[in-house]
Order: sequence, then structure tokens, then C-alpha cells
Amino acid sequence: MYNDDLSILDTDGGLTSPLDNLEPVGADSDTPSPDPEQMLTLLSDSEASQRMLAARAFCELKEERAIPYLIQLLKDVCPLVRVSAAYALGRNTSSETVEPLIELFASEWNGYVRKGIVWALGNSGDRRSLQPLIHALKTDIAAVRLWAASGLAQVAKLEYEDVIAAIPPLIECLRRDPTPAVRGNCAWAIGQLSRELPSNVVYATAIDALIEALVEDEDFGVKEDAKAAILKVGDPHGLQMIEELEFEGLI
Repeated sequence: MYNDDLSILDTDGGLTSPLDNLEPVGADSDTPSPDPEQMLTLLSDSEASQRMLAARAFCELKEERAIPYLIQLLKDVCPLVRVSAAYALGRNTSSETVEPLIELFASEWNGYVRKGIVWALGNSGDRRSLQPLIHALKTDIAAVRLWAASGLAQVAKLEYEDVIAAIPPLIECLRRDPTPAVRGNCAWAIGQLSRELPSNVVYATAIDALIEALVEDEDFGVKEDAKAAILKVGDPHGLQMIEELEFEGLI
């Protein structure tokens, strides 16, 4: 399960991380849930495999005492420890974790670790995460862009000005990203944020982008995501367009 020499390539070939393919700690019905006290001790173990195991345990366990140790593990030499710590901090959120996560994101070479960081920042509910998430959406690999879109919907909705800042890059990504799953997440995020907007130019632009994706995107899944977003927003123009397209048999 663990290889200290593991290297992970930053390619757009896959959207999953190593943790996505590992069973949760204690998933076996015959295996007891991890002991928080033992896992806290293992976070400082000399063996990287034990540090990874402990960090993974806190992807499930909420324990405030683990946060300082997990922050330290963001600097670990082993990428599997770093990615486990990032996901664990997405579970154990705190205002203290945001800056260390942002600092690591700026220097992290490993795409899987950056994906974990972006997921944690999206869960943080902290406005400091907004610009790193926008940067990730514009520049990173597909696996990271995927979660950056979702994260923006979680963070930006907290403040009106953040909604205004997040929607343009989401629209750009919805129109141009080469990966359908990323475009679909952008459609979902635009729908979520549009619900926070008054009926203004930004709102109208967002709805037009969803309609454009519904009509023009070549991927059926993206079309469905755009349709679901319009239905959730309940925009009259968007609903009318859906009705017309359904009548014509185009969706």
C-alpha cells in the first residue's frame, strides 16, 4: 500500500488521488475504528507509513488536538503523508490551517497533494481561500481544477463580492476547459453562486453561460449539469429555454 519512493506525475490523465483508491481506516467491519489517542501519537512517528496511516485516520475523525500535528505534516518529505494531511485538514477545519495550506499550494510539485489542498481550502469556509482557488481553476491540472470549481462554490457564496469575483473564471472554464468533468463542476458551481445574486448583469451573464453550455457543449454530462443548475436556480428565461429544447427534442 505504501512505497517511500512513490513519485506521482502531474498529468491530466486522471482525476483521482491515491486516497480515492484506499479503503477508509476501519472500513472492514471486523476492524475497530482507529483510536484517536494512538493516532495522535503516530502523527509524530519516525516511519512515514505510520504518519500516513495516522493522517488518514483523521480524514474520518474530528479531533482538534490533531490540527497542529497535521499542519506540520504538510511539510513532510513524503507526498503520501502530505496528501493525507491535506485531506485530514479538510475534515478538521480551522482558521489556523488556511495559511499553511495556501503556502504549501504555492510550492507543491505533486498534483495529488495540490488536489487535497484545494479540497481542504474549499471546505475551510474562509475567504482567504478564494484567490488560490481561482488560480487553481485557471492554471492547474484537471484533477485540481475539478475541485477548485466546487471549492469556489463553497467559499465564494459567503460574501457578495466574492461571488462577483468567482463567476467570471468559472464561466471561462465552463466554456473552454478541455475536461468534461471540470466543465460540469463549473456549471454546478455557477448554479450555486447564481442563487446568491440579485437579478443584475452578473446574474444574467451566468445564466447565459449555463444556457450556452446546455445548447452547445458536446458532452451529454455537461449538458445535464447545466440543465440541473438552471432548474435549481429557477431562472424564467433558462426554464423557458429548457422547455423549448425539450419540445424540439434537442435535449
